[in-house]
Amino acid sequence: MKTVEIIGYKRANLGKKESKHLRDEGNVPCVLYGGEEQVHFYAPMILFREIVYTGDAHMVELNIEGEVYRCILQDIQFHPVSEIILHADFLQLHAGKPVKMDIPVHLVGRAPGVEKGGTLMHKRRKLRVQALPKNMPEFIEVNISELDFNKAVKVSEVEEDNFTILDAPQLSIAVVEVPRALKGKSEEEEEELEAAEGAAAPEEGGAPAEEGDAGEA
Repeated sequence: MKTVEIIGYKRANLGKKESKHLRDEGNVPCVLYGGEEQVHFYAPMILFREIVYTGDAHMVELNIEGEVYRCILQDIQFHPVSEIILHADFLQLHAGKPVKMDIPVHLVGRAPGVEKGGTLMHKRRKLRVQALPKNMPEFIEVNISELDFNKAVKVSEVEEDNFTILDAPQLSIAVVEVPRALKGKSEEEEEELEAAEGAAAPEEGGAPAEEGDAGEA
């Protein structure tokens, strides 16, 4: 997994007023968990671009005034309107301790159902994964080349490589749905076929053909 570096600075003061002041200056108030004590710091918002607006998961090398921590972005909060980052939580990593992360899903292959006119529905774009930091994948590939109409790839079908997927096995990751237009066409074809078969079938319960009368001697 790739690593992104973030430079941070310890916070002298805490509180809502100080947090607002930091955001106004283009910084993000942050907390680092997982060590002997919590570390409150802030970092320039622009540095979050590589770990937030991306299709892959990343480790973070956090440099807070010369102290370097290996960690992951555990949680992030956005403003509901402006989408400015309000706060970020980081979790410090330890070599022999498993960690949980939401890992992006990349769909690969061409689904036969889509080529026939079906719609590919990407149900789960991320999977919850538990693994040692060294085994955590950047993304998980899911092959959809066997998906026909109304077929789905389940969580249970994903191969685990030194990691464990925590999502329920029966959940669908991707499915090919049949559009309404094709559904209607299929139903019409079935009705026409049934009507044709009904017309071709012999009537049941009909009287047997009469035999000719024998001539009198």
